[in-house]
Amino acid sequence: MGKHWLAAGLFAVALVAGGCKSGPISTAPPTIESARAADSPPPSAAPAGQIMPFAGSPQAAIVDGESLVVLTPGAQAGTLTVFGPSGSARAVTLPGPATAVTSDGSGTAYAATRGGVFTVDLAGGTATRTAIAGAENTDFTAIARRADGRLVLGSADGVAYTLDADLTVAATADAFARVDALAAQGDVAVVLDRGQTSVTALTPDGSPAQALRAGMGATSIAADSMGRVLVADTRGGQLLVFSVDPLIQRQSYPVGGAPYGIAGSRSLVWVSLTEENTVVGYDLGTGTPVEKIRYPTVRQPNTLAYDDASGTLYVVSGSGAGVQVIRNAGRLA
Repeated sequence: MGKHWLAAGLFAVALVAGGCKSGPISTAPPTIESARAADSPPPSAAPAGQIMPFAGSPQAAIVDGESLVVLTPGAQAGTLTVFGPSGSARAVTLPGPATAVTSDGSGTAYAATRGGVFTVDLAGGTATRTAIAGAENTDFTAIARRADGRLVLGSADGVAYTLDADLTVAATADAFARVDALAAQGDVAVVLDRGQTSVTALTPDGSPAQALRAGMGATSIAADSMGRVLVADTRGGQLLVFSVDPLIQRQSYPVGGAPYGIAGSRSLVWVSLTEENTVVGYDLGTGTPVEKIRYPTVRQPNTLAYDDASGTLYVVSGSGAGVQVIRNAGRLA
């Protein structure tokens, strides 16, 4: 822990020193080594719920309507695997690699790719690519959809792009080392930069607003249906809870076991612990997170998704151990 605090302190000093320079900033913002998910041991308990086979190295998962959509990036072509309510799965092959996915909740998914966006009809199994004018050679690494339907893209070189409805660029915010992930709460998008271990809110017009440090090594971010943005601080062992507009850290709570995957719901916040092959549900209603329930998971539970309508929690293994389906997950809370 001492080394972590030392690293954080040195990073803060670097930020201050960088801020004292006069004239335009001509160098990349100071960063630390990005945190990552801990390697999971073999499970010591049988995972809760149902396990649906799924191999490969999935990178993201979202709920769209009654379906779970899992993204596997692919070297030549990404794949969206759509799991229906019955557990049946079908694959939609994308016309190129993909790095992140979001959806409108009504059967259309959007995936980030180099220089553009794939728009995917999940029912029809078709995907079309739209190039982003002026960013044809940009490595897009993150995507989110705002409440007004507008997409926000993030890039490997640290730029957030707010798009108009026709997928043209309306605004850019060049304020990051890298945009690793995005979450949207209403019409406010929040950028997670792992190298700076920071979160930054973007105003509805796409310009950067408040920016805050996010622990000592934030890795994952999600928005919930209660107006919050949730962050897993893997290196610091914390669950962080933010409000937006303005961006304020409301809660922080120690979480052991290398927290990584995160998902929100109306009742509980779910955090996966990759060192323990466990997922824990926390109640935030009292102002301090309170553990209500925990489940054993598949090995390497890197990715979580939650269906508020059915109360189903999905745990997607990052090591090919399958997709875990825990129905009525909060029933004991």
